[in-house]
Parts: sequence; structure tokens; C-alpha cells
Amino acid sequence: MAILIVDDEKNIRSSLKKYLGLEGIESEYAESGEAALGFLERDRFDAVLLDLKLPGMSGQEVLEWIQQRGIRSPVIMISAHGQISDAVLALKSGAKDYLVKPFDPAELVIKLRALLENRRREDMIEAGKRTDLNRESGLIGNTEAMSQLSRQIDKIASTDVTVLVTGESGTGKEVAAREIHARSLNRDEPFVAVNIGGIHEGLMESELFGHEKGAFTGAVNRKPGLFELAGKGCLFLDEIGEMPLPLQVKLLRVLQERKIRRLGGMNDIPVNARIVSATNRDLEAMVRDGSFREDLYYRLNVFRIELPPLRERAEDIPLLIDHLLNKLASRMGRSVPKIAPEGLDKLCSYAYPGNIRELENILERGLIYSDGHTIKPEDMNLCTLHGGNDESLEPSSGVQTAAKSLESIEKEAIRDALTQYQGNRTKAAEALGISRKTILNKIKVYKLKSPEDTD
Repeated sequence: MAILIVDDEKNIRSSLKKYLGLEGIESEYAESGEAALGFLERDRFDAVLLDLKLPGMSGQEVLEWIQQRGIRSPVIMISAHGQISDAVLALKSGAKDYLVKPFDPAELVIKLRALLENRRREDMIEAGKRTDLNRESGLIGNTEAMSQLSRQIDKIASTDVTVLVTGESGTGKEVAAREIHARSLNRDEPFVAVNIGGIHEGLMESELFGHEKGAFTGAVNRKPGLFELAGKGCLFLDEIGEMPLPLQVKLLRVLQERKIRRLGGMNDIPVNARIVSATNRDLEAMVRDGSFREDLYYRLNVFRIELPPLRERAEDIPLLIDHLLNKLASRMGRSVPKIAPEGLDKLCSYAYPGNIRELENILERGLIYSDGHTIKPEDMNLCTLHGGNDESLEPSSGVQTAAKSLESIEKEAIRDALTQYQGNRTKAAEALGISRKTILNKIKVYKLKSPEDTD
């Protein structure tokens, strides 16, 4: 986080800068409104701390300038006791909050982090809306597998049925979820995506259901959860298999009653969003071993869509290459290069254990190393978890039969890492680039035994 402190009192500027630095927050300071304008024209700040009373250009005038320029940095006003009415006016003019001198710097840090979190949520919703308006990505492919997938989506698009999307990692589960939403009657409503595996367990309930002011230490404002932010749109719960059991109970209640309750709240709030969840894990096996609730499984699995791995629709690879190259070249501001015939042959015969995500990574690497006109085989050197280099792109004698399944590759990689680190699961997880929780789950799923089983 980087903020701009605008105050004409030197001791306030320097003490705040020092305190915020100890909290890991970077800051710049300006002694006047005119100086603040210079900073705001040159740099982007996550927030602005703005004193109402400044020499020359007032804080209110700086705020109005910020609003007129369309600068999205949220503003916290600083006022003296006699200026509270002016601070209220500033709130009506677009300021997000205010503090009265003298104030506790810890309170400022709490407000700043709350503002940043709200901004992140707003950006997430806007990104979802932009993606839905810009849907060239969609479902790419002419194979029967993709035609069947499109027919399945058409069947459910006009309903609000709960959908479970399954398939190997990298097959495009979020793309399928967005396609469901884009074909629905509520396509103009938000699409909100959240990766369950990427949320700290202690924050997950607040993230999903929201909280009331004072619900816990640091909850200085009411915060709506993702279920509320999705409105009548779609809430996409990726990696649903990573949800801890206590939260599974709460999610089950939402699906049954279509209501949520914020942390610290007393009232139920109706939920109108369609729920689409996704996983690359075997939920049936998790139900059998007790790590996933059976009743929740049935609630999520009302309509199931299984995404085919890329190796089972190899005829679609040229279309995907064309689509991905155009997207990558546009993102890099480069012209779209051709692929040398021998390189195309290799790309079309590779097994892709990482599916579409791996193909995109290969093309991005090739685009970077190419001369800008043609991507040659040597531009697409591949380093993967399975120890590959450009030999990994050699044509296989039969993609369907020769390719190892992603599960077997993953199982071998975990077994090798556990052997290398004498059964230390924490070190093995770090070496593989996954969390300790994930490796423990994988050990259970694959029934692996390490030499020592240590931590």
C-alpha cells in the first residue's frame, strides 16, 4: 500500500510517515494542496490522507480536483473539532472517511486497510463485468466434446440451477462458469469469482458472508460478503474442495435456505446469485474419507459439467493456438507471429498434462523468445514439473495412450519430493510450490506413505 499524506504541519507528516512505515505502508507527503496535485499527476496512490485546512488551496478544493480528474484513490479527510461540519461536506463531495485531530495512528491504519479491501472488491466486480462484455475467449473448439459442452450450457443457462464444474487443472473451469453466466438471463449482473484455496481459513467466513461493524477486532465498518456483492448474478467458487468442514456447514445452509447472515449480524439476508463451483479434486473420494460433506456434495452437484482434457480434443489445438496467440500478442503490444510448420506439428502432438493453461504458457514463452515474425521450435523450450525441456514437445506415438494422467504425474512428483526430504512434508510442499495443507490432502487422496512422515 502506498498513500499520500497532505498536511501543512511538519511534525504530523513526519510522525505519520514513520508510523506507517513500521506497518509496512509506504507514503509520500506534501505540505500544500498545490504540491499534492503534483504528486497525484505523477504517481498512483492507494489512498490520500488530506487535511481540510491547508495554506493556499484548501483540502476541499483538492478533493474536488481529485473527483474532476477521475482519480480513483479513496480520500480520508483530517479535520479539527471545529471543522466536523466541513468534513461531513467533504464526505458528500466524495471523501470516503474522516479523522478528527488528534487521532490514533492505529485507527488510521485500520481505516486504510478497510478502504483497500473495499477497493479490491469493487475492482473484482468491475473486472468480471468487463470480461463478460468482452467475451472473445468463450469456448474455443469444434470437436464433439466442445459441442456437447455448449449444449449442456444452453440447457441450464436460463435457469438458476446450481452447477458443479469438474475437470483437470487448466481445462478452463472459470471460462465455462463465465460462459454459463454470459448466456443467462442475468448476464448484466455481476460475475464474482473467488478461489477458495487462496483465502486464509480465518478470513474465509468474512470474505464470503461479510461482517457487521464491531464483529471482531479491526471490523471498524460493515462489509458485505461476496454472496451479497454477486447480487442476482453469479458467484463462482473455485477449488471448492479446499473449503474447511466448518465453512461447508455454513455453505450448505446458504444453498438450502438461500439466505446468509453476516458475522456479528442478527438478520438473515436473501441470496439471489446462482452458485457455480469448480474443482479438480475427486469430491466423491473426499466424501468417502470424510473430508467433504455428503449433503453439501449433493447440493453442489445438481447439474454437473465435466470439462475434457486437451489431449482428448487435440483437433481443437490449432484454433486455441490462434486464439491464444492473438490474445497474448495484444497484451504485449506486439504483432501476431506465425508458427513454423515443424513447431506447429510439435504443439499439435504434445500431451499437455497442464491442459490449456500449459499451452498458453508455451505460446507466451515462444512469443517472448521469437524474432517477432515466426515462432520456431527452439523458441518454445519447455521446463515442467516432470523435468521436460524442448524434448517434451516431441510428437508422441499416440497422445491418448502414451500420455500420463495428470494425477499420476502429480502423485509421482509428491512421492519423489517426500523421498528427497526424508518424509518432511513441509519441506516437500515448499519444494513443489504448494501449501502444507494441500500436500497433506494429496497424501491422503493418493494414499502415499513417506519414509518418516515428519513435519
